[in-house]
Parts: sequence; structure tokens; C-alpha cells
Amino acid sequence: MRSSNGPFNWTAVFLFLSCLYTLFTPAYPAVTVKKQDFKTCDQSGFCKRNRAYADTAISQSSSWTSPYTLDAQSIAFKGGQLTGIVLKNLPQSGENLRLPLTINFLESGLARVSIDEEKRQKGEIELRHGSKARKERYNEAEKWAIVGGQQLSKGAAVSKDSEEGTTKVLYGPASGYEAIIRHRPFVIDFKRDGETHIQFNERGLLNVEHWRPKIEKEPPKEGEENKAEEEQKIVDPAEDESTWWEETFGGNTDSKPKGPESVALDVSFPGYEHVYGVPEHTGPLSLLQTRGGEGNHDDPYRLYNSDVFEYEMDSPMTLYGAIPFMQAHRAGSTVGVLWLNAAETWIDIVKSKLSANPLSLGIKGTTTTQTHWFSEAGILDVFVFLGPTPQAISKSYGELTGYTQLPQQFAIAYHQCRWNYVTDEDVKDVDRKFDKHSIPYDVIWLDIEYTEEKKYFTWDGMTFPDPLGMQKQLDEHERKLVAIIDPHIKNTANYWVKDELVSKDLAIKNKDGNIWDGWCWPGSSYWVDCFNPAAIEWWKSLFTYDRFKGSARNLFIWNDMNEPSVFNGPETTSPKDNMHHGNWEHRDLHNINGLTFVNATYAATLQRSKSEAPQRPFILTRSFYAGSQRMGAMWTGDNQALWSHLKASLPMVLNNGVSGFPFAGADVGGFFGNPEKDLLVRWYQAGAFYPFFRAHAHIDTRRREPYLAGSPYREIITKALRLRYALLPSWYTAFREAHTEGWPIVRPNWWVHPSDPAGFALDKQMYLGSTGLLVAPVLEEGATSVDVYLADETPYYDYWDFELVKGRGMHTLDAPLEKLPLLMRAGHVFPRRDRPRRSSGLMRYDPFTLVVVLGTDAQGAEGTLYLDDGESFDYEQGAFIHRKFTYDAATQILRSEDIGEKGKKSDAYAMSMQGVRVERVIVVGAPAEWKGKEEVDVAEEGAKASAGTRKVDCVFHEASGKKAAWAVVRDPRVEIGKGWKIDFSSGARDKKEL
Repeated sequence: MRSSNGPFNWTAVFLFLSCLYTLFTPAYPAVTVKKQDFKTCDQSGFCKRNRAYADTAISQSSSWTSPYTLDAQSIAFKGGQLTGIVLKNLPQSGENLRLPLTINFLESGLARVSIDEEKRQKGEIELRHGSKARKERYNEAEKWAIVGGQQLSKGAAVSKDSEEGTTKVLYGPASGYEAIIRHRPFVIDFKRDGETHIQFNERGLLNVEHWRPKIEKEPPKEGEENKAEEEQKIVDPAEDESTWWEETFGGNTDSKPKGPESVALDVSFPGYEHVYGVPEHTGPLSLLQTRGGEGNHDDPYRLYNSDVFEYEMDSPMTLYGAIPFMQAHRAGSTVGVLWLNAAETWIDIVKSKLSANPLSLGIKGTTTTQTHWFSEAGILDVFVFLGPTPQAISKSYGELTGYTQLPQQFAIAYHQCRWNYVTDEDVKDVDRKFDKHSIPYDVIWLDIEYTEEKKYFTWDGMTFPDPLGMQKQLDEHERKLVAIIDPHIKNTANYWVKDELVSKDLAIKNKDGNIWDGWCWPGSSYWVDCFNPAAIEWWKSLFTYDRFKGSARNLFIWNDMNEPSVFNGPETTSPKDNMHHGNWEHRDLHNINGLTFVNATYAATLQRSKSEAPQRPFILTRSFYAGSQRMGAMWTGDNQALWSHLKASLPMVLNNGVSGFPFAGADVGGFFGNPEKDLLVRWYQAGAFYPFFRAHAHIDTRRREPYLAGSPYREIITKALRLRYALLPSWYTAFREAHTEGWPIVRPNWWVHPSDPAGFALDKQMYLGSTGLLVAPVLEEGATSVDVYLADETPYYDYWDFELVKGRGMHTLDAPLEKLPLLMRAGHVFPRRDRPRRSSGLMRYDPFTLVVVLGTDAQGAEGTLYLDDGESFDYEQGAFIHRKFTYDAATQILRSEDIGEKGKKSDAYAMSMQGVRVERVIVVGAPAEWKGKEEVDVAEEGAKASAGTRKVDCVFHEASGKKAAWAVVRDPRVEIGKGWKIDFSSGARDKKEL
């Protein structure tokens, strides 16, 4: 093993030369993704077969009959659960295959439909090649993705008025939901308030590829080759055997010991034109059709977590993460489905429009979105959400899969990263230069080069000889370090991590049961199998301070390459016939693999912190699945320094938010390439409104820390960063909403204004939490204005100069380079902290500014603030401040009231925050009658009657041109954690205690 005084350090030399090289590297054109490395649907056997199955059904139209029926005699209902047997008729043999059906009706109002295969369930199949794989269909996705909401409904009941050939189940709030289950063919209609919102198998595309033995065919006799070829051509494409038993792509052959085993189902949303979700893809927020035609995709949306190098825009290609959750929305209604399957999955989308009767004047036609889902393996397992609102859907999904982690406050501030900061002195120098230029930041990151020869849990002794000293300097200003640790473990001699992995038998195996050896950054590597509970316990042991030497309390973790990324693997990932704990094939659980690695790291860093005062872990992941939101943040991977990638980042971040994983961001500036200064500035302005705000760059790019940008770019970037820091109280409050309600942190127009169809496809503007702040970053090269859509007549004001913007429809806002278009919606109150600091930790006891945004004379305003120590779990025991601020237009009084629940640590936290005050109240859109007002009355709870009300200075500024009137109350001397009121009225004042 090499030490700091060991052999010559070629890594250091390489990094030094790379630095010299990048000094002279021009901005280079983007290199597009190698599409040939990734399958299209035609190259994926089960995708091609299921599309062909759909083509057959559609071509036969009314004559098509689904071969799946529900055996009425098998139906049983008890305690909120319906069971039965779906029969699949095989016309050639007349056999009816038994597919056990379970439908759970849940107290949460959700329904869960599961279909399995009896022969596989009972192990009555034979595996090929002597495989040791499990014979059952994979049914453990819920172990990783589902954490709550599974209680069966006590009120669900079979209706007595079910029509012949159907079973009707009433469930949900006030029994307002119905599941109408047709027996022949098997179809389910889900209704809310008597109207059908979701349909299963309405088009007859349900397809469960059953187990069958491989029948070895004799090779054609001499002279009969042409006949054999002709017979092959007339085979039903849906029953094409060519990829049943093995499949080759990119030089890798999948042995497929269980034969064909895909599951498929059509899910229709009658009356819904817009569907969202199923990240991760590039392209618009409102998902496109996938069956060709102008403006549509030709391939289905694919979910198969992969390391897609320099991904392309507007594509259904798979990316790094997969959340198989789709929502459909129309005016007044939102519904959704979660397809709980961890195998490779494709989703086709088509939309059919029903024209209105021409005699029905003023009535528009309706659009129905028809989706077709197919996965390579596993059981069919689908949750049904009947809403009816976006907020209800987000809440239900959070209850089911877990809410977003409430992160430490530093995690929502600014992160500075590149591949790579080359030495510990380099890190300290960057840290000092941020301070020299008065630019705030909280976290600096280390990519793979900090390690000794890419061996995790080590430091390169030549380039990072004093990691503790480096972390100590960062800690002086409450800054953090994040280091990368990936799931591949270098296969080399005398490496204690690899030796333990092998000796404890905790690595992923190949199909033959031997440790699988793949290729990644270190070269030959093994992969830890985090599906194994013993592997998780071992992984936890690696992060202790005595084992991960050189790590300190302010070190946090970045989990990259966890799809897993395998440089010599099929589609740059793991072979599907690799074996995991419990003898599950990798094909069964691929999309969950990244989640399990983050789960292990979360447990490890949590356990590490328990040796001191427990602190919330922070982990960034590239690969994710439903449920990953419980453990950290994600980013959109290896983007490029192009305007198109900046533009794509907004719908990607928004889509992740409405899909339950809102702690999301994109690499500011683009990972690949050298952005021109204008692009870098605009990206910082947009990035200031990503929930996860990090700049990152490739090793071959020029340095681009904000202080290197030069004037005026440096000052503009600093302004964007300071805006983020000023609004951190609002951001943290929005994260609290995500943590307790499941709501997105940044929200698209349709989520905030669900009754306005004109905004359903908008994805270039977004709202910050419940603050009423609407941001529309400049996303086009050379643009000096942006178009912003307002959904109603509520007044908005420019954040910077209070200019009024009002009226439903599009508005053009000036946006010179130094200006980020940002509006404030009337009716809201939001908190800020305006004193510039070096890091968020140094703002802990800073005073607050409250911005009250008013509209018409009759319109009030309200908002909230959530505050805790930003680090520990004490908030779970009441150590927080949660206030609601309400301005009553009739009385002209602004009040602060407590909306938090008391816990055993509430008083101690309140005591620690004594003296943290509101230093300023800004009222935008102040009433004209306040002209001449010079003071207001302020009263604080608990004050004595004699001192209960006091006069405080108020300065009123008249409206001028388009600029609204505004008023400022300077230092009302009220504490942020207490109840108080500020009376702006000119009449009698209430002298009593609150």
C-alpha cells in the first residue's frame, strides 16, 4: 500500500498536468450521447413483444377480446381486501393459467391491485442453466419503497347493487370511491363521486408472460431452410421466441434462466389531457405521446437506471433514476398511479380526443390519455390515487413512500464542487477566496481524486496529507465537506475494505455464484450488495472515525455511480442475470439498487453521528427510486454547459418535485464544457431556485468558481447567491412542508392553480413553496426579457422594485443580465434574513425581515415560518418555532401566532432563541390611506398592560408610476418566537394584552 512517503505519485502528476491543460482549454462543442450503447424498444425483447401485443389488439379493434377473465367463484372479500383468481386462457391448448389477484382498499383512500403467477409462486417451474435464482416473481419492492399507509379499510364493502358480471366495492372518504370490477374480460374502473377517473385493462392490453418450458426445436433439414424462415415470419410478434430464452446486446448475453416473465397493463385516464411524472427524463413537464407523429416520441418512456453519458434533450431515454409514479390532471381533478415494479419498465402514452357534438355550442371536446406500462419481471403491483387535488395526491404519496427528509440547513444553501479540488491546500485556498470576495457558500466537495488510487475510505497521502486540518478550517465558518463514496470497491491486494467485503461474502455475485468483477473508476471492482442486511451492518462500520481515518463531524457523503454504473457492462450497468441477496436476479430489482446503497450510507452516517450529538445525515444520490426522498437529495447528472441544458433543468426539477422527490437540482454551469459568462450568470440565477443548489464541473473544464468570473459577472452571481441566503428561512419552511405534507418545494403552475388549463403545460416558471414568490429565469441566449404567465387577476409585484404586474395571461418582464425575474404574489407573507454572512450557520441568530404583500383593500395576507436548530433531530421533540403571520385587511393588523405543537424540548429551544427578533416589516402594496403615517402600534404577548402597546416608526412610500406604494416598520422589537401584533390602522388602538 502506498503512503505519503512512498513511491512516486502519478495521480498527483496527472492532476497537475490536467490543471495546466484546462488553462488553455477552449469551450468545446458538446458530444452527444452514444445512443447505440442503450436499447430502443425494438432492441428490448419484452418491450417489443408488448408493443406488438398492443398493436394486435388495436388492429382488431372491437373484435379483440382480452384472454384474461376473473373467476367469479374465486372472489372473496374480507376486512378491506378482495382476493380472487384471474384466468389467462391459452387458445392453442385451452388451458387456463391461474393468476392470483389481490385488491387492497386502504384507510388512506388508496387502492392496491396485485397480480401474481401461481406456478411461479409455488415453485412449480424449472430454471435453465442450473440457475440458483428464485423461482417466484419479485415481490419485495415494497420492502424498500413503502413505509406507511397500508392499513386496510374497515369501511370498504362490496355493494349489493353490483350489476351481473361485475363486483362493485365502495371505499374511500364517505364511501365516495368505487372500484367496478368486470369479470369477463377482466377490467377495473375506478370512480370518484360517480365518475370514472382511472381504468385498468379497458383496452385489453393486460399481459402476464407465463412460465413455459423451452422446447428445443430440431434444426431444419437440408433443403427446408427457406420453409423454416417463412414459418418464423408468420409467428405472432407478441409471441416471438427469439428473445424468450436469451438476449444479446452490445456483446453481452443475458442467460434469462426463467424465460419470458414480463407484466403489462393499460391504464387509461378518461377526460385527462395532461400527465406528469415518471422521472427521470429530459423534455417537457407535461409528458408527450410516444407512438410517433409530429412533436411526439417514437419510443416509450423508459425507466432503467443507467449512467447516460452526456444525455440528449427532449428524449424518453432512460436516465439515472426511476420513479414509476404518474399523475393525470384536468381542471378540478388530479389522480394518479404508482407502478410498484423495480425491473426495467417502459411506458407508452397516447391521447385520443373525443370531438364535441357540433350542435353543443361552447362545449369543447374531451381528451383521454391512455398509457401502457410493461416491466420485464416481477409481479404486477399498482396503487391507485383518486385525489381529488394535487395537494391530496402529494400527501397520499408521502404517506405511502415516505416524506422528504428534513435536511440540515447547510444542505439547502450553496454547494461548491468540481472534479476535482486537487489538494487539501487547494480546498483551503478556495475557501479563503470565497471569504476574500464576500461570497457566501456552505459546502465544498471532493470527487474521486481525493482517495488513494480510488480506494474509498482512504486519502491520497501526497495531495491530502492533512484532511483533518482542512475540515477544521472549514468548520471555523461552519462550513462542511462532502466526499464521494461509490458502491464499487477496488479489486486490489492489501486493501482492507475489499478484503473484508470478500471475507464476509457481501458482494454481488454473477450468475454462477462467484463474486462479480466489473470495471469502473478504480478498474477491476467488486460491488457491495446492499440488499443484504449483513452488508448494511458492515457498511455502517466503515464510517466510524477510527476506521474512516481523517473524517470529521463536518464531513458528509456523495453516493454516485449507484445505478450501478459499470463501464464494461451491458448498457453501462450490471448484467441482468447477476445475483443478489436472497437469490434474486438483478433484473428483478435493478431500479431499486441505487436506493439500497443510499439507505446503507444513511444508516452509516446516522450511526456515526450518534457517538456525539446525533445529527441529520446529508447524502446526495444520482440513482433513485420511489422512497429515495427519505434519505437525501438528487441531481440530474452529467449535463452540459449549453443553454438547452439550462432550459431542460426546470421541467426536470419540477417533475421530480411533483413525483415525490423534491430535493433536486442540476449542476450549475453544466458539468461538461466551459460556459460563456452570460450562460454562467443565468445558470446561477436559475440555480438559486433549485432546491438543491450546487455548481459542478468536469476535470477537463476551466476553473469557474464565482470569484473568477470577473466584473460585472462576479457581482451578479454574488447577488444571486445572496438572494438564496436571504430567502433561506422561506426555503427551510418549504422543506418543512415537503417533510410533513409531501408537497413540492418548487411548484409548477398547474399544482398552484389547478383550475386554470392555460397553465397546465407551463414548465419555465415556478413558485417557491407557499411564499407566493414566482420566478421565471432567463433560459434563452441573449434574452433581455421573459414572458411570465399569471393565472388570475391577483396583483403581483416585482421583487426588486415593487412594480405592479397584474392581469390574467402573459406578461413580458424586463430581464437585463443583472436581473432575475422574480415576482411576489399578493396575499402572502414570507420571511427573509437580510444580513450577508459567510455561511448559513453564521445566520443562526440573525434577525428577520417579514415581507407582507397586499393586493386589493379587502385582501389580507398570510404566511408561515418554520425554524429549528437546522442540524439535530430535536425538532421531533418540539424544539422548533412554527409561526403563522396574518394580516387582516379589515382591521389593518398583522399578527404572529404559534401553530406548532409543544414537545418536551420546546421550552429549551424557545429559551435558546430569545432575543432573535424581527428587525423590519416591509408592506408591499400598502394602502394609499397610509400616506403620512409615521408610526404604528406594536404589542407583544405577555407584556404588562402599562407597557403593552408602544409606538414604532413607520415610513410610507407613495406609489410612483407602475411602482406600488410600500411601507417599512423599522425594528418593531418583537421576538420571532413570540406572539405579537402590529396595528397599522389610524383609528383606536387596542391597549390590552394579547
